[in-house]
Amino acid sequence: MLENKKIVVGVTGSIAAYKSLDIVRELKRLEADVVVVMTENAKRFVTPLSFKTISSNEVIDSLWNKKSMPHIDLGEWMDLLAIVPATANIIGKLASGIADDILSTITLATKSPVLIAPAMNVNMWRNPILHKNVSTLKKFNFHFVEPDTGELASGKIGKGRLATKEKIIKSIIDILNPKLDLKGKNFLVTASRTEEPLDPVRIMTNRSSGKFGYAIAEAAKKRGADVTLISGPSTLDPPQGIEFTQVRTSDQMKEEVLKKVKNTDVLIMTAAVTDYKPESFSQQKLKKTKNKINLPLIRTDDILSSVKAEHIKGLKVCGFSLETSKHIENAEKKLKEKGLDFIVLNDDTALGSDTAKVIIIDKTGATEKLPRTTKKELAEQIIDRIKAA
Repeated sequence: MLENKKIVVGVTGSIAAYKSLDIVRELKRLEADVVVVMTENAKRFVTPLSFKTISSNEVIDSLWNKKSMPHIDLGEWMDLLAIVPATANIIGKLASGIADDILSTITLATKSPVLIAPAMNVNMWRNPILHKNVSTLKKFNFHFVEPDTGELASGKIGKGRLATKEKIIKSIIDILNPKLDLKGKNFLVTASRTEEPLDPVRIMTNRSSGKFGYAIAEAAKKRGADVTLISGPSTLDPPQGIEFTQVRTSDQMKEEVLKKVKNTDVLIMTAAVTDYKPESFSQQKLKKTKNKINLPLIRTDDILSSVKAEHIKGLKVCGFSLETSKHIENAEKKLKEKGLDFIVLNDDTALGSDTAKVIIIDKTGATEKLPRTTKKELAEQIIDRIKAA
């Protein structure tokens, strides 16, 4: 699977550094040629000898080698650099273009893909400066394996724990051996929520974060599809290499979908579009009164029904349904009424979460329950089902 692939594993000064030993061991089992690069702080947690023994190669821990220029040599030699674990420090350095040690210098000197697996305290992971740096690196096509949520070295529970060995190895394999089974296909994905203004200040909306839609768009792009993502308001960064359109209201989303769906092979509607909007918009901020306020609402246009009316030949359509009662009954009703090929049913525990537990129902009525896992993993499985249909 990784036979003859040349991989550099960069290890930084995190308590999770010892877990990199298992990563190197697994890469060797998959027949990769592995060289480990360690920062000075990394050597406080694990000895270079441990990595040398497992990798069967000398560990590189200094720029100052009189016989060679390791940052140039390794930069040209490698097929991929995996920084496991990656501290907030190395992420900040790379985002700022700083190369003041062996690992940061090698990273900036290579043209090969770079995979970063962060590990840090939950408060560091939540820091907006850290996320700005992550966003910067993503814009330059750095790959990330997000940390897991669990018990940290401090004893606290939170996000920041190094991703599992299985996730990291899968990411390495996906980068070096991409599955391009969707090449030539056009995907249109909607994500997040819509907002309907009441007055210049207030809106009607819902709690959809957009995480599922963004994950599906990213998964389809990685598998070779040409992807268009239409998103309502969201704090997420759009995946690299896709056509991205930001909208706000349900009318704007409908307009964009109908404009772009005609050249689409697969439409996946994950967006939580508001069902109602105010009958009129107040030009002035509505003032509170002692009495009740009457707020007339009208139905918004149904986007999926509008798509169905277009009669686009060969178009596969997958809708999403979030229910709090009569889950399957309501989802099946939506599937039939809107003429969908698939519907993905989840519940309100998925709102804002990185994980979900879903049921996929197809137009024949067949149902498939998928266990709770990350939305990124579910995105792959949903695309697999649509492709196989």
